[in-house]
Order: sequence, then structure tokens, then C-alpha cells
Amino acid sequence: MARVPITRAGYEKLKTELQRLQKEERPMVIKAIEEARGHGDLSENAEYDAAKEKQGIIEGKIQETTERLQNSEIVDLPGEVDGRVIFGCKVVLEDLETGVVSSYRLVGPYEADVTEGTISVTSPIGKALIGRGEGDEIKVQAPKGVRNMEILEILT
Repeated sequence: MARVPITRAGYEKLKTELQRLQKEERPMVIKAIEEARGHGDLSENAEYDAAKEKQGIIEGKIQETTERLQNSEIVDLPGEVDGRVIFGCKVVLEDLETGVVSSYRLVGPYEADVTEGTISVTSPIGKALIGRGEGDEIKVQAPKGVRNMEILEILT
């Protein structure tokens, strides 16, 4: 499988989440299963069924997080930008139709969260931005149609 770029902070966040799942969530659900077993007949025990279902969800999250960590390749953020958009930099964009100015940091897909101002380098906007410079206009196919944007500033 191809390596997935991730910032050092994103990698550490994934590691912390894995530890939380393994050391907090897993033991709690095991305890809940043991308590539910103590209530008798398992065939009609809703608490047992709910605890087993939660266990499956937690184990799935542990497996997914472990795989993400194994597939990640840490890419250190740039110390300075040479006038081109690269992984880890922050980009200030203006939507040319609405005039709305927004800024995003380009990160790996495992850590992208638009609400936190980060977008994936593999997203349509991320792909359109890589290698472009200040003043460049980009066209991005979005769910509501093509968006025309201008790169106002590139920051570290």
C-alpha cells in the first residue's frame, strides 16, 4: 500500500488516540461485558448485546488507527515557502464569485478537518493548489459546481 503523508503533529494525535482506545475504551467495554454476563441469561440480555456491539466498534477503530499509523509517512512542515504551495503550508484563498476569503493548511488525508482549517492534499482543492503560486487562479470542481479561486498568500 502507498504511504500516506502526515504531519508530525497528526501522527502524534493518531498515536494518542490509539493509546486511549487500547488503555481506556477497551478495558471499559470488557468490564461492561463482564457485568452484563453477571445478569444471567445472555439470549435476552440487552446490556450484553450493547456491550458486545460497542466492543466490535472499538476493536474496529483500534484496527483502523493501527493501519493508519503503519501506512503513514511523516512529512515535516516547511521552514519557509519558496513561493509555491507545498504539503504543510497554509494558503489564503479568495472565492472569485463570492469574494469570501478563507485559509487552509494542506495536510494528509488522515488529519484533514475543514472545521479546523485543514484540507487534504488529495482533496480536489488540495490537488489544484499543489505547485501553484501567489496570484494564481485555480478552478475546482465542488459539489455545488466549479469554484474559481485565487491564491492570495502562501504561509508556513
